[in-house]
Amino acid sequence: MRIKSLESYKEVYNKSVSNPEAFWEDIASGFTWKQKWDKVLDWNFTEPSVKWFQGGKLNITENCLDRHIETKGHHTALIWEPNDPKEKSRKYTYQELLEEVCRMANLLKAQGVKKGDRVCIYLPMVPELMISVLACARIGAVHSVVFAGFSAQSIADRVQDAQAKVVITSDGLNRGSRQQAVKRVVDEALETCPFVERVLVLNVLGWEVPMQEGRDISINETIQAMPSWIEAESMDAEDMLFILYTSGSTGKPKGVVHTCGGYMVYTAYTFLNVFQPEPHEIYWCTADVGWVTGHSYLVYGPLLNGATTLMFEGVPTWPDAGRFWQIIDKYGVNIFYTAPTAIRSLMSFGEDPVLNYSLHSLKVLGTVGEPINEEAWKWYFVHIGKEKCPIVDTWWQTETGGIMISNMAGVTPHKPAHATLPLPGIQPVLLNGEGKVIEENGVEGYLCIRFPWPSMIRTTYGDHERCRQTYFSNYAGYYFTGDGAKRDEQGNYRIIGRVDDVINVSGHRFGTAEIENAINTAPEVLESAVVGFPHDIKGQGIYAFVIVNNPEQDADMRVAEIQEAVVKHIGKIARPDKIILVKGLPKTRSGKIMRRILRKIAEGEFQQLGDTTSLLDPGVVEDILAKVR
Repeated sequence: MRIKSLESYKEVYNKSVSNPEAFWEDIASGFTWKQKWDKVLDWNFTEPSVKWFQGGKLNITENCLDRHIETKGHHTALIWEPNDPKEKSRKYTYQELLEEVCRMANLLKAQGVKKGDRVCIYLPMVPELMISVLACARIGAVHSVVFAGFSAQSIADRVQDAQAKVVITSDGLNRGSRQQAVKRVVDEALETCPFVERVLVLNVLGWEVPMQEGRDISINETIQAMPSWIEAESMDAEDMLFILYTSGSTGKPKGVVHTCGGYMVYTAYTFLNVFQPEPHEIYWCTADVGWVTGHSYLVYGPLLNGATTLMFEGVPTWPDAGRFWQIIDKYGVNIFYTAPTAIRSLMSFGEDPVLNYSLHSLKVLGTVGEPINEEAWKWYFVHIGKEKCPIVDTWWQTETGGIMISNMAGVTPHKPAHATLPLPGIQPVLLNGEGKVIEENGVEGYLCIRFPWPSMIRTTYGDHERCRQTYFSNYAGYYFTGDGAKRDEQGNYRIIGRVDDVINVSGHRFGTAEIENAINTAPEVLESAVVGFPHDIKGQGIYAFVIVNNPEQDADMRVAEIQEAVVKHIGKIARPDKIILVKGLPKTRSGKIMRRILRKIAEGEFQQLGDTTSLLDPGVVEDILAKVR
C-alpha cells in the first residue's frame, strides 16, 4: 500500500487507527505466504504478549529474492562500493544474489546448522555480510549480527547469551587508511565460549590467520562447491528471525528479538512509504548491518521492495571528506539515508568538499539514529539536497524494528529537526509524570505507544521479565520508548532525547552501567559514574567521573588505563570523551549517585545544580567543580 498525497495519508491514518487489524491484514496480503494466517493479532501489554499473523507460514528470503526473479531477475539488487575508491566495486543482480545466498545457506547446513540455531555474524561491510544474514533466514537459523568494531568481551557476552552454535567472521577489515584484525578478536572472545562448534572465516585482506583444526573453516575455499539452490525453510510468522543486542541501563546487553512475519510486513511497508522509491532508482543507507538500521533499511526493506541497495565498506572522510558525495555521483544515488553524526562531521570540513560534486541525482535525503539539530538539518537541505530534496527525519528504535514517526518523502511536509507525524498504523501518545495522556498540542511529555505494530520487539532473548520491566512496566498499557518528545501545535513530534540511563553516541546506545562496569575494571579505580553531554559531532559524548586511589599521582596514566579498559570491554566507539578523576561522587544518604548534578556539571551549567544540601557530602560537588572549571 503506497501513500501518494497528504490527503491520502490522513485518510489512511484514520482507517489504520479505527481498524488496525484490517489495515495490517490488507498490507500483509501483498506478500508470498506458504500458508495464510488464522488470526491477525493477539496481544496484551501486561505480560507482554504480542503475536501477529498467527498460523501464517512464510520465508522472508522468498519475499526478498525469489518472488522478484521472474520480473527483476536481471535487475541490480546490491551494489558494493569498497573502502578504497581505486578498488573494483561489485554488483549482484537478484538472480545472482539468490544464488550466493543459497550457496552460503548450503555451507551452513553442511556445518550442521538447523532451524532455530543461533549464528553470530561478526563481519565488516562486505557483500558476504548481507549474504550471511539472508542465508541464515533461508534455512530458519536465527542471525545475531555484532558490529565489527566491538571488543572480544562484547562478542563473548553476545555469543554466550544467544548460545550461538556458529560464528561467521573474517581475517580482517578495511576502515579508512587502516586495516584491522578481526579473526584474532573472535579467537579471544571464544576462549570463554567452548560450545561454539564452527567458525567460518572469510578472506577479506588476504592475511594468514590461525585456523583451529576441527572448528575453523575457510569460506573462500568451500563456498563455490556448494549448490546454488536450496529450498526456503517454512517458518511460522512468530518464529525468531534475528536477535540484535542493544545496551540497556544495566551492564548486560539485551537481546532484542524480532520475528519473521510482522518484521517483514512492517519493514517493507515503511521503506516504500517513507522513501517513496521508484523502479530502477539507487538507494543508499550508510548504516552498518551491525545496527538495526542496516538490518531494516539496507538489507530487508529495500530487497522486499525489489529495490537496488548500495553498501559501502568505508568511512565518510577517507580518502577525503568528499567520499560520500563522490559515491553519490558515481552511481547516481537517488535516495540517501545517513546519521546526523555523519552530517555534523562533514559540516566541519566546510562546503569545499561538496562543491566538487554535482549531487544532481539526489531526490530524497534521510536521517536516522538520533535527533538532528536544526543547524545540521539546514546544512544538509541546502548544500546536499540543493533545497529541492525532502528530508525524512526518521524516529525509531532497535526495539520497534522499523520507522515509527517520520514525514514521507514528497507526501507529508518536513520540518527542521522534527520527526513530524506518525506513520499509519502507529499510535503514539505523550504522557505526563503521573502517566496521564496529554491530549492537547504544544506540549512535552514521555513518548509511549498505545497499540502494537507488526515489527515490535517480542521479548529479550532468554529473559522475558527484562522485556516487561524495560518497556511495559513504567506505564501500564503502553510501550514506553524511553524518549521524551515535544508535540507542536500542528501535531508534529520532535524527539528530545533519552530519559533513562542510556547515552546515544552517534546513534549507538550505551547503558551508563555498561560503561561504568568497564571503567571499574581499570587498575586503581574504586568507583565511577558516567553521564552524557552535548557533543558537536556525536550528538552526545561520554563524560566519566572516576574515583581512583591517589588521583594526584600518575593521573595521565590512570586516564589512559581507563580508556584502555573501555575499549577492551566494549570497543573504541564507547571510549569516554572526557574523564575527570575525583575524590568522591555526589550521593544521597541512601547511597544513590545524583546523576542530575553530574549531568549539569558535564553540560557546563554550574549555576543550575539545584539543591545539594540533601547530599551525604555536599563538599564533593565543590571538589568536582574545582576540577572541571
